[in-house]
Amino acid sequence: MPDEHDEARRAWRDGLGVALATSAYGVSFGALAVASGLDVWQTGVLSLLMFTGGSQFAFVGVIGAGGLAAVPAAIASAGLLGVRNVAYGLRMSPVVGEGFWRRAAAAQFTIDESTAVSLAQESLHARRIGFWVTGIGIYLGWNLSTLAGALLGDVLGDVRAYGLDAAAAAAFLALLWPRLRRRQAIAVGIAAAVVATSLTPVLMPGLPVLVAAVVAALVGWTNWLGAGERPAPEPDDVPEREGLP
Repeated sequence: MPDEHDEARRAWRDGLGVALATSAYGVSFGALAVASGLDVWQTGVLSLLMFTGGSQFAFVGVIGAGGLAAVPAAIASAGLLGVRNVAYGLRMSPVVGEGFWRRAAAAQFTIDESTAVSLAQESLHARRIGFWVTGIGIYLGWNLSTLAGALLGDVLGDVRAYGLDAAAAAAFLALLWPRLRRRQAIAVGIAAAVVATSLTPVLMPGLPVLVAAVVAALVGWTNWLGAGERPAPEPDDVPEREGLP
């Protein structure tokens, strides 16, 4: 078993690596937001306050397609994508700990990446480090790269050509891969991926993610393929609350 120092170092390494990969993708958002009609300051404020990449891309994408008349639809799409963070908040509550100000600060940094890095660690101490390092690191990096993309969008050209979106996906895959050691976990991942991919062309942004989450929960709850497998142990020092995942 790794000691506390090794676990903390791994959490720092994972958090900074994911923060670097994800922050780079902010250049794409900044350039796309300006191309969709937002000013540089509007783009910056959106990243500072909303700070959830999927919702931000959905918002500017709908605005770019429909202009000001599409603002209600853009808000709805961004809101639907942001709903998943509520589930993350429930799961991360025991890790963040007690205290109003601590939880208020944690709410801003509870995103896909900070949750994934945190839950990839083994001890409560390492999970807390992973959460805060990833969340704060991405917040700073994402806002700086958003500003760079907004200012240099015309110079950079089509930012999709740089493959920055693949960097964020690769970081997620690196976190997910070690957990795909059991048949049930693989089944949950495949079911959610198939549902989300199939529904994306026909539903408004946000809904495929929510439907896929419901499917993943149902497949995971039934545990059809994992009945004969020993469940993965939870960290001994993570205080789970009744009724929460």
